[in-house]
Amino acid sequence: MTTEAEEKPKKLLQEFKEFLKNYKVLGLAVAFIMGIYLGALVQALVNDLIMPIFELIPGTDVPWNQITFSISNADFLIGHFVGELITFIIIAFVIFLIVKLASKYDID
Repeated sequence: MTTEAEEKPKKLLQEFKEFLKNYKVLGLAVAFIMGIYLGALVQALVNDLIMPIFELIPGTDVPWNQITFSISNADFLIGHFVGELITFIIIAFVIFLIVKLASKYDID
């Protein structure tokens, strides 16, 4: 005969297993971790391969992320903004492709 104290941990453990299964927590965790590293990979692509092309433009003697323009006493970091914008566009496009592929194969 089991006591009520023994049944509560079993019930709690069962509820926890159902929670993990119903909310697909493992899949969310994997997607979150993959998203972090996808972002880092795209950031490296933009910073190390795409944006240095701007430094090849004649007359630019500063690193791409320090390209600025000034109005009065205000400096605008155009290079940094463009780098971040390109990173965002690439990540958004990759996510779009993943969602499109998932819907094609009926994976939700």
